[in-house]
Amino acid sequence: MYDHIGLRVKSLDASVRFYTAALAPLGFVLCSRDDSGAGFGPKGEPALWLHLHKGRANGGAHVAFRAPDHDAIAKFHSEGLKAGGRDNGGAGPRADYSPTYYAAFLIDPDGNNVEAVST
Repeated sequence: MYDHIGLRVKSLDASVRFYTAALAPLGFVLCSRDDSGAGFGPKGEPALWLHLHKGRANGGAHVAFRAPDHDAIAKFHSEGLKAGGRDNGGAGPRADYSPTYYAAFLIDPDGNNVEAVST
């Protein structure tokens, strides 16, 4: 659980396309957008903020989103791949994390590790 997270992105269009596709199966939507950034979250409650950044590439962050079920995690992974993400671990159990941990991982267009998880 988190209040909000901000990520620097080099292409707002590519990042909005990726997060719109990858987060839709988890029930999150694009809440706001202007020329300098965009906010995603439950309708009317943005919690992931993307900020256009033309400077040096960032070192990458890890963001994990709660998913309602295993099907949503599989859709997060497949839709994120179609929208320009890179595979960093397909949908499946992660028994080394905990006996009930189920997740998928993607690398977003800016090198951030993005996860969908249910426990």
